[in-house]
Amino acid sequence: MNEVVGKELSLFEETLSVLREFAAVGKLGPGKVVVVGVSTSEVAGVRIGTGGALEVAEQLLKGVRQASEEFGFHPVYQCCEHLNRALVMERSLLMSLGLNEVTAVPIPGAGGSMAAAAYRSMADPVLAETVQAHAGVDIGETLIGMHLRRVAVPFRPSLRYIGEARVNAAWSRPPLIGGERAVYLRIPNESDSQLCD
Repeated sequence: MNEVVGKELSLFEETLSVLREFAAVGKLGPGKVVVVGVSTSEVAGVRIGTGGALEVAEQLLKGVRQASEEFGFHPVYQCCEHLNRALVMERSLLMSLGLNEVTAVPIPGAGGSMAAAAYRSMADPVLAETVQAHAGVDIGETLIGMHLRRVAVPFRPSLRYIGEARVNAAWSRPPLIGGERAVYLRIPNESDSQLCD
């Protein structure tokens, strides 16, 4: 369990701390989509898929939701492989992104506890087949990479565990294009550039 000055942090506090740090460093503000993958089994200290718990999911969900409200990003929640790693989100987000809707209702045994808790908490929940998220946080090594945009930039939060689950994260940046003449960080002075016809 993570501690701050001798005080154990709750799962809510750990999740909020990780998401706040990640959102600040990754510039995850309004309009950004963040995929959240969670194994509540791993958080509870058992092998993935063997001990999911809605009570654990609800504590983590509360932390993600508070960080989302503070920074303005849109969290989407990855289901487990039994629902082909579809993503739980609000219908309004699915529509604004033009994503393909798929039909299922996640439950702890098919979709996972985190996806089930997220689905139950939303005003108008739907599942999307896939998304190209700006960033993602993986709690318990659930493999969220398939839902990230290129190019992923790894991030290791200060708190490396939420509960007993290892935490990894990544945000994305646009691919760098060009060759030896390409400039990425500033507009060059005319004297710095060579003509390209």
